[in-house]
Amino acid sequence: MRDHDFPAQPRRGRGKSRFDDDEPDYLKRGRPAPTLADPDAEPDAEDRWSSWDQAVHGPEPHPAWLVTELAARDTELGMLKTGKEADVHLVRRAVPDTDRGCLLAVKRYRDAQHRLFHRDAGYLEGRRVRRSREMRAMAGRTAFGRQMIAGQWAAAEFAALSRLWEIGAASGRIAVPYPVQLLGTELMLEFVGDAEAGEAAPRLAQVRPDDDELRDLWSQLVDALVVLARAGYAHGDLSPYNLLVHAGRLVMIDLPQVVDVVANPQGAEFLARDVRVVAAWFTARGLPAADTDPAALTEALLREAGIR
Repeated sequence: MRDHDFPAQPRRGRGKSRFDDDEPDYLKRGRPAPTLADPDAEPDAEDRWSSWDQAVHGPEPHPAWLVTELAARDTELGMLKTGKEADVHLVRRAVPDTDRGCLLAVKRYRDAQHRLFHRDAGYLEGRRVRRSREMRAMAGRTAFGRQMIAGQWAAAEFAALSRLWEIGAASGRIAVPYPVQLLGTELMLEFVGDAEAGEAAPRLAQVRPDDDELRDLWSQLVDALVVLARAGYAHGDLSPYNLLVHAGRLVMIDLPQVVDVVANPQGAEFLARDVRVVAAWFTARGLPAADTDPAALTEALLREAGIR
């Protein structure tokens, strides 16, 4: 992971609220959160066989809930979220005529014709590829170069999640979805939510915690940021819309733009921005400002990262 230079994100020029960078479509339109289709429904003709044997796999040991049998079928259940770089779909992977099945969140980075690339310049600075032809294609935004960029985003997120999953499994101080597999520009992840009820976990922006819950969530977030900093990273685009709350646990998502705070010249700035955004949300919800002092927390995290 540290062999990569994950570049920082440029500032956005649009006058948007500081909390809605990755707001799901159903929240923007005021609609209720989507629910899953019946997990026992029969697959339709457009479903596909499991691609497990063709993909790069997540960290071992694989979780017990994960279906890895090649006889499994992937059933599309609908779209969960649309975003600037990718769309997230819900998929049920199950072995026909058995009780073996699991729900997955499938993140599909958009192809060269349909993806928005307005944020790529800052992120791709410092991400190296071996051949000069590929570098020129990426810099010139040719069709081939744009496809390479999409692949880099997917690979960066898979690599970051894989490392953070392993750290979290060992320490319990950070939670991320298990990265199931990577195939081209498609990233399959653990579905975070109540699979039996068919309900996705709410984003932090959607929850209304009481005082004790708010303080506990803040403590969990600080722990997660410390883990990131010790690994040399900042999320790069942290907000209440890419933090989930599941069974009282804070789960960090959306990590394609992860920043190497040591190698990136702007790393400290983007870590500070992450802290400011989430600290402002917690303060607005009633946590005392003294407990969420972004300057003090940023300095502490930079020390954890070894750059202060």
